[in-house]
Amino acid sequence: MKFPKFADLILFEDEDVIVVNKPPFVASLDEREGGEINMLRLAKQYSEDAQICHRLDKETSGALIIAKNPEAYRNISIQFEKRRVKKVYHAVIDGTHVFENLQVDLPILNVGKSSVTISRQDGKRAETWFQSLKYFKHYTLVECRPVTGRMHQIRIHLATQRASIAGDEMYKGQPVYLSKLKRKYTLGKDQEELPVIKRFALHAYQLSFTLPSGTEITINAPYPKDFETLLKLLEKFDS
Repeated sequence: MKFPKFADLILFEDEDVIVVNKPPFVASLDEREGGEINMLRLAKQYSEDAQICHRLDKETSGALIIAKNPEAYRNISIQFEKRRVKKVYHAVIDGTHVFENLQVDLPILNVGKSSVTISRQDGKRAETWFQSLKYFKHYTLVECRPVTGRMHQIRIHLATQRASIAGDEMYKGQPVYLSKLKRKYTLGKDQEELPVIKRFALHAYQLSFTLPSGTEITINAPYPKDFETLLKLLEKFDS
């Protein structure tokens, strides 16, 4: 996979922090030993004391805060702990769902091997708010506002509403195929149809927080190409 230059991913930078638009399929941190490119490694090549302040799933694209020095890292970490960082995600979900400020407050238990489950007994509190933004015939574009920051929180909370994220097979989401949207869609002989988006359709769209200098800031991360293409195709063939 051809990788963009780190500098081209930067949405905002000052002396303390960098906010980047993380591409899909790049891990936030070192997942395993080995040469796989990840955001931390790229950030350190750009600014040697760089530390990643929070994580996005490997497939999730969007706004990611990176601290350039230990003080900034501490400052931002405390804001995350105290839930002062406001996060807004956009997701394309299976089916038409009218969510009007729907609150999902279901505890999440981390069961290891990068998977989670809902557990009222043993789970940690998790809260997400959902708002439908745009309706298609078979899909909905939804705004997701997580209050807590549990692993896979948005993905599993949507799945509990029978509204799995498109392409999120771990939580029963179905891949999006053009043949399902477009009438008279034909594939050539021996051609295998690939999904429109090769990951689950989740993007970290906006972050609001206070810079170590004291200024409050809101950063929007534009959709990456695959997410934008998915929405364009839904507008064209599924609205």
